[in-house]
Amino acid sequence: MPKEKNPPGLKLRLLAAERLALVLGGNNFSPFGAGEIADSRDRALANRLVTTALRRHGQIDMALSELLDRGMPKKSGSFEAVLRLSLAQLLFLPDLGAHSALFLAVEAVKADPRARHLSGLMNAVLRRAQANSARLSAMSDDLLFPPAIREFWSRAYGEDNLDRFAQALLEGAPLDLTLKDNDPELIEALGATPLGFDTVRIASRDKPVEGLFGYDEGRWWVQDAAAAVPARLITLAPGASVADFCAAPGGKTAQLVKAGYDVTALDADPARVERLNANLSRLGYAARIAIGDAADFRPPAPFDAILLDAPCTATGTFRRHPEVIWHRTDKDVESRVALQRQLLANAARCLNPGGVLVYCVCSLEPQEGEDQVRWVAGHLKDLELLPVTPEELGWLGPAALADGTVRLHPGLPMPEGVEGALDGFFVARFRRTGG
Repeated sequence: MPKEKNPPGLKLRLLAAERLALVLGGNNFSPFGAGEIADSRDRALANRLVTTALRRHGQIDMALSELLDRGMPKKSGSFEAVLRLSLAQLLFLPDLGAHSALFLAVEAVKADPRARHLSGLMNAVLRRAQANSARLSAMSDDLLFPPAIREFWSRAYGEDNLDRFAQALLEGAPLDLTLKDNDPELIEALGATPLGFDTVRIASRDKPVEGLFGYDEGRWWVQDAAAAVPARLITLAPGASVADFCAAPGGKTAQLVKAGYDVTALDADPARVERLNANLSRLGYAARIAIGDAADFRPPAPFDAILLDAPCTATGTFRRHPEVIWHRTDKDVESRVALQRQLLANAARCLNPGGVLVYCVCSLEPQEGEDQVRWVAGHLKDLELLPVTPEELGWLGPAALADGTVRLHPGLPMPEGVEGALDGFFVARFRRTGG
């Protein structure tokens, strides 16, 4: 009887390997959408395979060093991506079964002309991994982070918090929403848990965002609880002129519009501005949209406040983007720090005297947060720190530091009964003193 040409699950495995290969090559992870994989169960499986391979990247590295006697073959096409997916399934997703991990891995490399000569090696490596699966799947969580980052974060946040970071990495991120109105019926219909202010959390992400109650009516937007903090720290009278620098995709812009400000949203990327416009349109919100570089933007008139969510290494988003901790380099940090200083200096020039500047980054690197406050003190003499009090942060009060800045991270305690953690964020608030 002839062998089935396209066994069930092969196409899915090939798509997942292609997506993982892109990330291994330096791209950011983008989950599969309905336009790429129509069946919701297949889509969820593909995303689960890729995200597990990314979250367990360091542990899989260690397994590969043991399983491949001669290292990763050169010019091997999809071999590495398929192998990593299969090890992720074999070692860390036992509910999916071992047979499909082995069978589909071999079939996947046979389907790739650049890798088919390695099908025997794929089978041998996975058989060896299966024989040692109990030991390999119990590797230390210390391997979840690159050694340099682990050491740095351990000093910055403490070993206990680093263990919580590891737990947050493996759990992934729940879905946090910011509501237009704190309607109890809406919260109940969403199956959500209130997190204080206008943020709620949905523990499960097994349903597409577009399918959630209230999406089409624009009754909420997706925004991590930590990301919702910076905009709340602007507390001016309705009608004040407020700019959101580096605004796309628009979550913070929406918060400022909701607060009743006269909002200008600035972003340099036309494609991202298009997405911002679409998001505001769904919510029924309007803002002035400006396309330009926040490093040299000159408004027609100064603003009463500016929210600067500066480009950064984004290491605080590792629950959703595990690849950031493996892609980040010291040079990346240095370049972001230099850009952030340009943006801070220009934002200060765009403020009215007495105007407020809220600076934030979704980074866990002190160079992009705490160190920048010290730089401002030494170089931007017309900005003074406007301390944030624990009371302003509600249940996140412990994130307020002694100097009045805010450090959010996945190790912070959550309210009783709330699952999951937070993104990493740093926030500092300044006031312009010069004339």
